[in-house]
Amino acid sequence: MKEPKSTESQTSLESSNLFILLYQWRKPIMLVSITAAILSAVVSLLMTERYKSAVVLYAEQQHSFGAQLLEDVQKEDLLTFGEEEDAERLLQMINSDQVRNKVIEKYELWDVYEIQRDQRGANTLIAREYQDNVSAELTKFGSVEVAVLDEKPERARDMANDIALFADSVANRMRSERAMTAFKYAEASLQSALNEVQVMEDSMKVLQEMGVYSYLDQIAALTEMYGTAIAEGHPDRAQQLKAQMDFLSKYGTTYVNLETNLKEAYAKLNVLRKRYDLMKIDVESNIPVMRVVDYASAADKKSFPIRWLIVAMSTLSAFVFTFILLLIIDNFKRLRAEGRI
Repeated sequence: MKEPKSTESQTSLESSNLFILLYQWRKPIMLVSITAAILSAVVSLLMTERYKSAVVLYAEQQHSFGAQLLEDVQKEDLLTFGEEEDAERLLQMINSDQVRNKVIEKYELWDVYEIQRDQRGANTLIAREYQDNVSAELTKFGSVEVAVLDEKPERARDMANDIALFADSVANRMRSERAMTAFKYAEASLQSALNEVQVMEDSMKVLQEMGVYSYLDQIAALTEMYGTAIAEGHPDRAQQLKAQMDFLSKYGTTYVNLETNLKEAYAKLNVLRKRYDLMKIDVESNIPVMRVVDYASAADKKSFPIRWLIVAMSTLSAFVFTFILLLIIDNFKRLRAEGRI
């Protein structure tokens, strides 16, 4: 079966189409659109012009510099760029409160943004204003772009460059603090090992002064001489050698243990000294966590506001809104005239 045709009473626009309605309402629509264009143009002229400056950075891989210098086999290449994880870590540094507070204080942004420090919610307001004017994001090439909007192009340039500098400073300070903790442990371990070696060396020196300076070699030589004295019929000589052997036997175990422990202690000491030197390099080194590809420069053309875009979008929005509003009013009148509402 064919569907029944809709009657004129069942349609809100009857036989009229949108173009006809648009023509009928051209005057109010044009009036509202022109008014919106004028008002938006005035508002855009009153907006403060802001200039944009950006610095582009690549994150460095974060590895121990001491390990690269002292290890026999280098596991990482210090000359390679960082991975995405390093870039995200750098992005967190740039967006950290420490960097933001340094920038706010240096450039007196409380006064620039006209926010009173003692007013309610001042910290939230300054943070929000800062975020509106400062942005940092990863690019499709794996770099980090820090962009700053400001009324003065020179200040925008300096802020962008300083944000990179402050982020590097904060990252290095955090790394140095961590390296210092490890260095103190390495230093304490090394000192403890040195004290232990010193005690054993002193004990060994006492034994050597008593005549025990190479127990295994000495006891082997005395045993051979003792056997020779017995074989040749020199009991007095044999008795003297036997007394020396008994004396060595009395301290022999102590000497052998000291000798074995000293060898192990020296090997441990070499490891701890190398670790100490490695940690010391990490504490004293100041390696950048980023490479600056493009430093920010002062813009010679404003970036905000884009007045033609503001006027165009405002006019278009007013046009669409007015047309929809008139359409709703027209439908309401029709439905009311038909007694449906």
